[in-house]
Amino acid sequence: MTDLKSSAPAATGPETTGHEWDGIAEYNNPLPRWWLYSLYATIVWAFGYWIAFPAWPLVSDHTRGLLGYSSRASVLADVAATKAARAALGQEKLATADLTAIEADPTLLPLALATGKAAFGDNCAACHGTAATGRTGYPNLQDDDWLWGGSLDAIAQTIRVGIRSGHADTRAGEMPAFGRDGILKRDEVETVANYVLSLSGKAFAPSLSLEKGAALFAQNCAACHGEQAKGNPEMGASSLADAVWLYGSAPQEVVATIQGGRKGVMPTWEGRLDAATINSLAVYVHGLGGGK
Repeated sequence: MTDLKSSAPAATGPETTGHEWDGIAEYNNPLPRWWLYSLYATIVWAFGYWIAFPAWPLVSDHTRGLLGYSSRASVLADVAATKAARAALGQEKLATADLTAIEADPTLLPLALATGKAAFGDNCAACHGTAATGRTGYPNLQDDDWLWGGSLDAIAQTIRVGIRSGHADTRAGEMPAFGRDGILKRDEVETVANYVLSLSGKAFAPSLSLEKGAALFAQNCAACHGEQAKGNPEMGASSLADAVWLYGSAPQEVVATIQGGRKGVMPTWEGRLDAATINSLAVYVHGLGGGK
């Protein structure tokens, strides 16, 4: 009798690539046609792109492409179109008009505020916040406390030249490092800090003499901050008699300021922003803070 089982052809498994790892074989399944056709299409597209557009770097230049496209030329065209649209709205007047006249002009003021708001979001919000409320080391522009003055002209000047920015006319007030540079001893630093905080009702150490703190303040700090500690916009010295603190009002923060000094920096925007935009920014910021 014939053994049917032994005469049956051997079962064949799925086709493999012949590769095997730890007993696991790799199937040799063809890729879907739609996938292959998509791959071939992208290859054709790539060759077409290389020919039609700038794509290949050369030693000192690059291929220009048959279409002659230039992203720089496209951007310049958009800028020119924007300037033309702004000119039609009276944007050029913002560059030459007096700042107070802009605020009083019902036609120019909305344009200045819109331009200033957009420029603020693009250039200033990274430091001062989108709502212009600031953060530690970056002034709040929503209040009416100004290091360099809050008039329209003062704000515009600060925007133009910056603070310790490298501009020839930059504002350059500086808070010395009284402790680090050995001007005051550590206990004197804490005594002055306690006195300064007492001016806004935040004295932290009853054991430290307010009278001695006042004397140290008069000897070392009054020249900039004023005898009444109300600040001096001519020097960028802040008022210490209010509740607004640029670097924090906690005792350790005030002590750190006196100990190590402060040297904040604001970039100059002259040359980076045009005159119309700077004036618009000044009007916009002035409107936020009350403009003392």
